[in-house]
Amino acid sequence: MRAIITGQVGMDKRSYFERTANFASSQGQDIQLFNVGDMMYAEGRDVPKGRILDLPLSRLNTLRRSAFKDIISQSVGNENILVNTHATFRWRHGLFSAFDFDQIKALKPDTLICLVDNIEVVHDRLHTEHTVDATLKDLMVWREEEIMATELLAQALGLSDKFYVLSRGRHEDTIETCYKLICRPEMRTVYPSFPMTHVVGMPDVLAEIDAFRAELAKHFITFDPGDVDEKLLLDQAIAAAKDGKDFIETQAHSFSGSKEPVRVSVKQVLDIAGDIDGQIYARDFKLIDQSDIIVSLVPELPDGMPGLSSGVERELQHAFEHGKEVYVVWKPQIKQPSPFITETATKVFKTTDEALKYFEEKGMFPTANLFGQ
Repeated sequence: MRAIITGQVGMDKRSYFERTANFASSQGQDIQLFNVGDMMYAEGRDVPKGRILDLPLSRLNTLRRSAFKDIISQSVGNENILVNTHATFRWRHGLFSAFDFDQIKALKPDTLICLVDNIEVVHDRLHTEHTVDATLKDLMVWREEEIMATELLAQALGLSDKFYVLSRGRHEDTIETCYKLICRPEMRTVYPSFPMTHVVGMPDVLAEIDAFRAELAKHFITFDPGDVDEKLLLDQAIAAAKDGKDFIETQAHSFSGSKEPVRVSVKQVLDIAGDIDGQIYARDFKLIDQSDIIVSLVPELPDGMPGLSSGVERELQHAFEHGKEVYVVWKPQIKQPSPFITETATKVFKTTDEALKYFEEKGMFPTANLFGQ
């Protein structure tokens, strides 16, 4: 696949894609990686690191066109390429485009992907790498702009059904997801649905959910809503505000190489409360729309009742109304699923293993084993 992957400033996409390419190599696949920013710096050797966005737009555009010209020529004949770039920038020049349509069209991409990440981690990276004063609110807006611009570009190229939002997340396995999108596009795409905020503090239930997510990720391309968990950040900020705290600390990516926590302003988090809820609502539905099927786990809570949140119910209904295959793993034994579950589900299972066996029998698993298994 010839993939163009965008993402807002502060994503550190380069290291993520280098890991993706290395993982592909370990699977006997080759991904040719083009980092547009690095190529622009190589062309403009007089530009100090981290200052390229401060250039006049005319020179910035010239450097970018030169980089894309090289990518177009150097990528000829390569089966799998990954172009690491941006769709938009909102900088001192205001909001402006980061691509030229004629060159994107000449590159003939097969898929466009917008990479997103937890906003507090993006904020921390941005202020570490650049001299810029941007709030969490600014970055929430920039992320929406980047997703929309990338999707519009995909539509203009006739690739609406090959546009994906991919969460970088806090775990290494999202690199495998990126790899699959590029090198294993024949694999089924799945949205794993499960309760999140209201099972916090239930370690056994959380362990069951994590095992469910991991099993699906082995056999499918999964677009996991838990990879961006800003609702938990908001809950943490609300609790801190009640205690009179001005800052909270949260953990960065487990594979970032740094164990230092990220320090976040409580006020800034509270300022984006509406944005967090709105973007979760829109993004999760988008992840469902770009998936072939939805598989929902309804765990049994300690009191024997179903762990069925309003969010999970709404996701199942949305998937059903949009013609998706809907599968439910219903774990509670003392309470059976309501007609609102059974009448919208393609099939209901009692265990994850039962669901996986069904999927295998229906030929939903990839024909070749993945990851040497």
